[in-house]
Amino acid sequence: MIIDPHTFSLKSRPSFVVFEGINGCGKTTLHRKVSEHLRNKGAPVIDTREPGGTELGKEIRKLLLEWRGERKSDRAELLLFAADRAEHVDKVIRPGQASGSWVLCDRFIYSTITFQGHGRGIRRDWIDQAIQLATQGTVPDLVILLDLDTTLALNRIQGRKDNGQDSFEDEELEFHTRIRNGFLECAESLTVPFLVLDARQTPEELLAQTLKVCGYSCDPS
Repeated sequence: MIIDPHTFSLKSRPSFVVFEGINGCGKTTLHRKVSEHLRNKGAPVIDTREPGGTELGKEIRKLLLEWRGERKSDRAELLLFAADRAEHVDKVIRPGQASGSWVLCDRFIYSTITFQGHGRGIRRDWIDQAIQLATQGTVPDLVILLDLDTTLALNRIQGRKDNGQDSFEDEELEFHTRIRNGFLECAESLTVPFLVLDARQTPEELLAQTLKVCGYSCDPS
């Protein structure tokens, strides 16, 4: 469900907020800026990511994003993400929600729907089963989707100083285009609120729009 940022407000705060988008869209930078702002306001914040939000998840992340051996089967990849998510939900997300903290997460189930579904072509019913097993019904209060042209996103990736690509960034342009379209389809078709932002905007503009929806002003005071 794509929300109107002028009329939408979170029902409760702190909330579980997920940042999504194709690689190179700037979601990790926005996540960091939102976290810094909330902390400066005195709000309790838990920053996390998928994959790799737990000790077990860090090892799974290496298998998923740094593996340079024989190509993994698509189903094995899906199940590795599910294992990471199950541990993440149990060890980080649900405890964070119970503690009354903002839980800010870089990627969640929508990346699985798009990367493994639209990207790899895995059947949606298999993906839904893996997600349900891992999350046990846990969903975010809000998804921030940074939308960006795929060519521009890949150019950003190539221009990174650290050039620290993960294995998905080695895929062809067509793969990333399917991912982008998949994210937009999720925003339009799913019931969870999606704030869709044009990622060509400046980091400051993206931050101001995100904070407004979260019930905060961009004013640092």
